[in-house]
Amino acid sequence: MKSRVSISHNNDIAAAINGALDHLEGLSELFVGRHVAIKPNDTWASPHDLTACTQADSLRAVIRFVKNYYPKKITVTGGSGAGETDKIFSYLGLDKVIEDEEVEFIDHNRPPFEAVPLEYGPQGTVMVNENVLKYDTLISLAQLKVHEVATVTLTMKNIAMSYPAADYYGHPRNRRLHPHNFFSDMQGLIAGMCKRFRIDLGIITGHPVMIERGPVGGKTFEAGLVIASKDCVAADYIGAKLLGFERVGHIIEAEKLGLGKAHLSNIETIGVQLDEAERIFKEKSKNAQ
Repeated sequence: MKSRVSISHNNDIAAAINGALDHLEGLSELFVGRHVAIKPNDTWASPHDLTACTQADSLRAVIRFVKNYYPKKITVTGGSGAGETDKIFSYLGLDKVIEDEEVEFIDHNRPPFEAVPLEYGPQGTVMVNENVLKYDTLISLAQLKVHEVATVTLTMKNIAMSYPAADYYGHPRNRRLHPHNFFSDMQGLIAGMCKRFRIDLGIITGHPVMIERGPVGGKTFEAGLVIASKDCVAADYIGAKLLGFERVGHIIEAEKLGLGKAHLSNIETIGVQLDEAERIFKEKSKNAQ
């Protein structure tokens, strides 16, 4: 069976997110009466540069969409890889969204920690905040951007490199506090983390897109594109293709692990077709700064 990936285009990010999600089937099973966690990209930001992370209006749109399905609870789960999560959220205005929408926030960089075994990749166990083991549904709300080590940082990396608790491993994560093998094989680590911590819905926004350099400091532009799928591997494959990458290590490894589809022959795009999305991306990229 082919995986369905929805693509939408609208300069209004809320309309683009709603448009992408409206085309997906089976969302009631993910949301109704369930504890839904939303993980935005919160890698790094400053008062003068917000471009590397999920924007406040993107988070608000996803929270409001989920609310329409009467979840038991919504938690925004954050864990900055290069700073203190509360500061990053404050710079981005995500804290204000959480307050306005009256949802829970958990900084999963903080204790209490639990050691979780990984069946694949360079890391045998990983220390995570125990709360991340309690979510019924996990949404990875990612940015469409490149990464100098992982090639791309989309829905899978958004979870895999954020869940290892930075209060345990360091801000940014390093080997001085506690030894680990995260960077010896990041592609394998991402696949292994996503095998253990399954993403139920992947959303990738081009608000903004980051190219040439990443995960921070690259050129950015507004694409108005949103990619969404219940298959995070397929979503990341389409996102990587828009960024110009046909084959990305962790996406290929995730497919081999049975986590999703990573070939066009096994993916059905709905909404905006891929060739049109590529045309839009190329045209909008001319405005990159």
